[in-house]
Amino acid sequence: MRKLPIGIDDFKKIISENYHYIDKSLFIKELLDSGAAVTLITRPRRFGKTLNLSMLKYFFEKTATSHATLFDGLHIAKHPECIKHQGQYPVIFLTFKFIKGTTWDSCFSMIKRVIANEFRQHAYLLESPVLSKYQKRDFEAIIAQTASEEIYRVGLKDLTAYLARYHNTNPIVLLDEYDVPMHEGFKHSYYEETALFMSCFIGDGLKGNEYLCSGVVTGCMRISKESIFTGFNNPRVCTLFDDHYSDKFGLLENEVKTLLNECGIATCQQACVDEIRAWYNGFSSGHHTVYNPWSILNFIDSKCTFNAYWVNTSGNDIIKHLIKNSNRKVKEDIAHLLQGETLYKKVDENIVFPDINENETAVWSFLLFSGYLSFKNLRLDTDDFRYADLFIPNKEIARIYKSTILGWFEQDIGYDDMLQYLVKGDITQFTELFEKFVITSFGYFDVGGQESRNQESRKQKENDNPETFYHAFVLGLLASLTKSHYITSNREGGLGRYDVMLAPHDTTKPAIIIEFKKVNSKKRETLATAAASALQQIADKQYAIELQHKGYTHIIPLAIVFKGKKVLVRRGA
Repeated sequence: MRKLPIGIDDFKKIISENYHYIDKSLFIKELLDSGAAVTLITRPRRFGKTLNLSMLKYFFEKTATSHATLFDGLHIAKHPECIKHQGQYPVIFLTFKFIKGTTWDSCFSMIKRVIANEFRQHAYLLESPVLSKYQKRDFEAIIAQTASEEIYRVGLKDLTAYLARYHNTNPIVLLDEYDVPMHEGFKHSYYEETALFMSCFIGDGLKGNEYLCSGVVTGCMRISKESIFTGFNNPRVCTLFDDHYSDKFGLLENEVKTLLNECGIATCQQACVDEIRAWYNGFSSGHHTVYNPWSILNFIDSKCTFNAYWVNTSGNDIIKHLIKNSNRKVKEDIAHLLQGETLYKKVDENIVFPDINENETAVWSFLLFSGYLSFKNLRLDTDDFRYADLFIPNKEIARIYKSTILGWFEQDIGYDDMLQYLVKGDITQFTELFEKFVITSFGYFDVGGQESRNQESRKQKENDNPETFYHAFVLGLLASLTKSHYITSNREGGLGRYDVMLAPHDTTKPAIIIEFKKVNSKKRETLATAAASALQQIADKQYAIELQHKGYTHIIPLAIVFKGKKVLVRRGA
């Protein structure tokens, strides 16, 4: 039986050691047909980028021992016009996927090691006359990792020149996960240093390089403003929005079914196909919808156990940072996403990391291209910008949102107790814990207090509605109850639209209708009078009718009213 290639992204190892392989070799043909000098392909992590670049390396690279037999029986073997390119070029292959570091020094140390390893692969150049004594000195310093940062910056361009002169053929450059160092820099506050180095290293190596045959670069997203990808001759940038290579990364429906059958779990396939789709499908790629290959492989390996595999493959610090530091409107929108809703948002293929904290479009674009959201109905709006309907692609991704949002609440205040009191209808105990959390954990300016002297909150004034903050907070609090309760928000009910409705699957248990209200000081409202007004609204608008028609007999109206960090929870009759 063939083995599952979990954690293996070396094409030669997969083919020669009889691992399962979904044939993506027509990626080679599509790349050759494009004629692009440099191609940037962006896809989420664990979607096959490294494996596909490894395949390109073994296909194009000129080596002493031929790798032609690796492609016997694959789709590409049926295209002789492509096969003639096999083994004809020197290749530079660098992957930055494992770059980590909490400081620029530690990050740069790992970058140096990656570059040094590739120079070492071409150490035969040191014995040739194509290098001057000064070039040999720099070459050896790079291998020894003692060269200056300036020498490393021009290392890619220098290596292409050396290889071109030695082989009389311009090399192909393959750069995998080029943006990982910049993710690390952003997370650990050394972004400027990383951006400067990568801009010089990649820019000099790929822009207007007379010694370059072609280049392929992969990453999660196109990072703009650092000039890395400006000035190319006929660059091709292929994101999730494009049909180019849209079926070459991730698994199509028929490929998943084939893999399940090959692994001898066709019975599981027939019984669980809808659930497999709900857990691991849903990623939009051009006109295709694809599965996460990492999750599918681990699902099969675990004997059809549904679990969140992809979200644990690396840290999710950036998404946690984005959600935690976003404004109230973004938090509220994420709460709606968790209810299965879609959001109509402006999206931009060019990510500017420094703008992520300030620009809502950058937030949604980052989440989309990183794989935490999917899209449909991509279109140009009247302002000539791209917009799309965004949604959480599947159950696996929904888990990370829930765990992140639950992080708001996981303090030493009895989070589980707070939920249990609520669903049991013990509003007195729920209120005590809820009010304690608000006092100890909410930022004063998050809930509508006076603006600080430096006017920090003024820049998002248009979105500053404290009701939306409490609304998003409570929806996040309820996120873990989806297996036992129906949770709806901002829906029509009775004669109006209620804020939140929590209805247990068991109609004999308490159902809860929640109305949020901010105290209107201009009308001389108090917390008590505002609570009474909110409960009266629930009664007057007959929000409970929907629940009554469904057979619920224990319905609790609940008012949550607030003035800054002062909050009152009041139960109605």
